[in-house]
Amino acid sequence: MRASAQQAPSVSDSPRSSDSPRSLPGTVTLSQVSKHFGDFTAVEQLDLEVQPGEFLSMLGPSGSGKTTVLRMIAGFETVTGGSIHLSGSDVTQVPPHARPVNTVFQDYALFPHLTIAENVGYGLRVGGTNRSDREAQVRSSLEQVRLLAVADRLPHQLSGGQRQRIALARALIMRPQVLLLDEPLGALDKQLREEMQIELKQIQREVGITFIFVTHDQEEALTLSDRVAVFNNGRIEQIGSAREVYEFPKTEFVARFLGLSNLIRSDQPGAKLVSVRPERVRLSAADAAAGPNETSFLGTVAEAVYTGPTTRFLVDTEDGQRLTAERANDDHPNAEPAFGRGDRVRVGWTSDHATLVA
Repeated sequence: MRASAQQAPSVSDSPRSSDSPRSLPGTVTLSQVSKHFGDFTAVEQLDLEVQPGEFLSMLGPSGSGKTTVLRMIAGFETVTGGSIHLSGSDVTQVPPHARPVNTVFQDYALFPHLTIAENVGYGLRVGGTNRSDREAQVRSSLEQVRLLAVADRLPHQLSGGQRQRIALARALIMRPQVLLLDEPLGALDKQLREEMQIELKQIQREVGITFIFVTHDQEEALTLSDRVAVFNNGRIEQIGSAREVYEFPKTEFVARFLGLSNLIRSDQPGAKLVSVRPERVRLSAADAAAGPNETSFLGTVAEAVYTGPTTRFLVDTEDGQRLTAERANDDHPNAEPAFGRGDRVRVGWTSDHATLVA
């Protein structure tokens, strides 16, 4: 099977404020940063610039280097090579407590014997903030995460989502220039995690500081981020807006890791594969005519899988490849799928729905 596709449009890897000097508060710059653990290379000569007020997600599978990069920015891991600048200052050798960052972890790390208000104000108390100022800031911080009503409770009396918001309030009250989040929603169930994603993005917009978020959840990264950096084997395979990395994957790894994708052999010079997302694939009866500017193939439905909002069709083509198509379940709830196992069908897509993978 061979298919043609248009090249992805030229896009910038820099988000808003791309003209801002690297010295602005909240700017994070990594230059040729490497990290070796003995003979193992976790991160290799990585360059990354995060703009002030940006929400950047570092996305990748376990062992891809994303958490190691976060820990180096925080100062919990030393760099083997390269440099890290925060707001224009070289912090490569600066200890964690002296960096203008704060970190929110997956396990929340709340003190079980302290009230919620005491947990949130702990950093201020250690830093010597007087009681009246501390209480005012704690109140404001709890109002920001909409949990002022639980100020006198203990952590075990709160839900997982509430504890996560308290951990966020405790980090934000210190007014860091950059907030680092290490898979903070990973311990929550699916519904609560989705609710917290929207809340987290709203809070980030309100406070306006730089967020760097580590996750292995593709949907989470797409939902939250101004930009997504896709990690693989200690390097960034692609960085761009959520739409850019999903619709226009530059490598086979990005196409496969970031959602489902059909990868078809290409006959265009310099390209090995064409990537077509399942929701872009048109499914019709075998005797239907191909649409204008459409590449299409005949095949047989191998499986029709109901997923709730969509039905996923696996189609075996006449030349031996399997393609995936998805159709929204937007008709009557009792309606049967248009096609079932064994049906002959035509699968196709237009050139503007396909992307060359170099």
